[in-house]
Amino acid sequence: MPATPAHPAEFTSVEDVTERFAAHGYIADRRLATTVFLLTRLDKPVLLEGPAGVGKTELAKTLAATTGRRLLRLQCYEGQDESRALYEWDYGKQLLYTQMLRDKIGELTAGAPDLVSAVRRIEEQDSVFFSDRFLAPRPLLEAVRGEEPSVLLIDEVDRADEALEAVLLECLAEYQVSIPEIGTYTAKTPPYIVLTSNNSRDLSAALKRRCLHLSLGYPDAERELEILRSKDTGLPEATARHLVEVVRGLRELRLRKNPSISETVDWARTLAVLGVEELGPEVLADTVNVVLKYERDLGRALDVLPRLVDPNRTLPEPGHHHDGHGHPHHHDDHHHDDHHDHDHDDRHHHDDRHEADGRALRTAMDRQGRHDKGYYGAPGPGPTRRTAPGAGQGARAFAAMARRRAV
Repeated sequence: MPATPAHPAEFTSVEDVTERFAAHGYIADRRLATTVFLLTRLDKPVLLEGPAGVGKTELAKTLAATTGRRLLRLQCYEGQDESRALYEWDYGKQLLYTQMLRDKIGELTAGAPDLVSAVRRIEEQDSVFFSDRFLAPRPLLEAVRGEEPSVLLIDEVDRADEALEAVLLECLAEYQVSIPEIGTYTAKTPPYIVLTSNNSRDLSAALKRRCLHLSLGYPDAERELEILRSKDTGLPEATARHLVEVVRGLRELRLRKNPSISETVDWARTLAVLGVEELGPEVLADTVNVVLKYERDLGRALDVLPRLVDPNRTLPEPGHHHDGHGHPHHHDDHHHDDHHDHDHDDRHHHDDRHEADGRALRTAMDRQGRHDKGYYGAPGPGPTRRTAPGAGQGARAFAAMARRRAV
């Protein structure tokens, strides 16, 4: 007979994690389930890193649901200080109590020989106004001192400043929070702590050292299809499988933002609502904005959707353009079309340059001496000619006009 766990909501094995997560609609592979199991047994926080939309935040929510724990969430952002993460003093409540106890303060200071003595008597009562009664706990303190077991989600920690990372270290290592005016709170039941990061910046080694680490990426085709099944999107099996292949093809493009797993689920539900049973370029072009949120990404996707739907499809030669519904539109040789193509190429070139490090580009453009001396003209007083007399743009335009009149 298997041993009964100390807490009825604890996981008994890695397989138990997989099964209970699946019952709540979260499909976990072996590596992820092992990390969750160790999180609960070793009492160590876990840091989940990876692109947006791969299930990091959802993992913390599912962990709370499967263990019956309260979910506390700290959403990180730039400029966040410790008062928004740890605690604040309820100054309004303190002021209200001060007004209510004005008579008592008068009695307390009555008979004081001088102002210094009166102030000293009031100082001796400071602890009354800096106690639990006036403390406004934020998620970190609430997770530590709360009576109810909890899951603490520290979401997108990479968006916060490095100063907040230092504040987190005590909580992550000892499950405690120190308040100078009161003392140190230590958790009776350590919370399960899940930190997430979208890799927008590197986190400190001190923070990583205190955590288990798991890098989450996009799942393989079979697991993503299994996720779609678990979400009951209403899309037929064959259509869902085809959609997964299309999404994986989109992720191979140079997109500003790849389609996330949650967006794939949204796309499947969208197609199911429309009654789609077989994917085609037209219906995908009409609904691809569900997963792609940038105009440049949409343009690139529309060019390849016909091939993603049917790999054997013959795409038009360069100079042809799809209208977004899989139908080719032939450009003629008019100057207007050439100008449009040139502008289109310029926009792509401009977009690609923006993918590089802008600071490096500006530094290169501002570097002294990148042009030779002739570019700026010979040194000396007065204006300097950069072209020979008669060779400027105005002179060439005037000459061309004279030739046309002569004809």
